[in-house]
Amino acid sequence: MKLIGDLKWRYATKKFSNKKVANDDLKKIIEAINLSASSIGMQTYRLFVIDNQLLKKELGEGSFNSQIAESSHLLVFAAFDSINQEIINNYIEFVAKERKTPVKDLMGFKKTISDYLLSKTDEENFIWSAKQAYIGLGTALIAAATLKIDSTPMEGFDADKFDELLGLKEKKLKSVVILALGYRDEENDYLANQKKVRLPIEVFSTKVS
Repeated sequence: MKLIGDLKWRYATKKFSNKKVANDDLKKIIEAINLSASSIGMQTYRLFVIDNQLLKKELGEGSFNSQIAESSHLLVFAAFDSINQEIINNYIEFVAKERKTPVKDLMGFKKTISDYLLSKTDEENFIWSAKQAYIGLGTALIAAATLKIDSTPMEGFDADKFDELLGLKEKKLKSVVILALGYRDEENDYLANQKKVRLPIEVFSTKVS
């Protein structure tokens, strides 16, 4: 299975070269993220793709993650800060349009979603949305690996700074995790030629019959 080999090849890149990711490959990664599994299918997060070098440098100032500024492209996963009836209504209308189904036929589905999500606090729904973003992150890591594009997922960033510079608050979003894309600098990345360390399958996985 080629995917296993690709996953053995990937690692959290520490130093990137100055080689840029091609637009066609970037589009494939973005499409893969968009096709990720998502609870209720609502995709309650958004993806921001940053190519601007000056902006990447500004976003990375003060962070111990030099990959923010060094990356070819930086992906920012931002979750909805709350969920209201309007968001649910818009989603139901979108599903009806895409599946060519009358909205009235989706009223049961809409009620189930509304009862579930609107009974929760904004913080609970934000956490739920952030978890959806992490599923997208996982898909991005796999997609990049299949294209032999290096990546580094990061939580060590100033979320408030990202939210401000990207205008996320006005969009009712909060940044939750970021992903640097590019190509490894094999001469300067101490991990580039190190063996990947993972638990043996028999230790990591338990079969329950």
